[in-house]
Amino acid sequence: MAKTIHLEIVTPDRKLLSEDVEFVGAPGYNGEFGVLPDHAPFLAALGVGSLHYNKDGRKHWIFLSGGFAEVSSNKMSVLAEVAERAEEIDLERARKARERSEKRLLEQKAQIDFARTQAALQRALARMKTRNLAA
Repeated sequence: MAKTIHLEIVTPDRKLLSEDVEFVGAPGYNGEFGVLPDHAPFLAALGVGSLHYNKDGRKHWIFLSGGFAEVSSNKMSVLAEVAERAEEIDLERARKARERSEKRLLEQKAQIDFARTQAALQRALARMKTRNLAA
């Protein structure tokens, strides 16, 4: 059996995942990073995007929105604000959220919160990407 690293993903609402995996790729705040077994310890802020992990020759996808990842002693702990397995993502809902955000940004009304709307658009696009990658 190949050497593994234990991956745990936890949100304020639930423990999403606790499995031994061969590789993890995660959306760091300043870019993606990868973690293999026996990786050096570190702590990273997470951005919005797709985390993927390899287990038994298959790639699995999870949408993440913010949080932190800690790697230590052959374990990676992810504390995420939001995490959803690709198969849990409602693609139509994500499309509608994207359309609403794009419309608000195009209107450029003074009363919209530009940063908040832009973040909503980024989350919608990342959800759609995660779902499509897993298909």
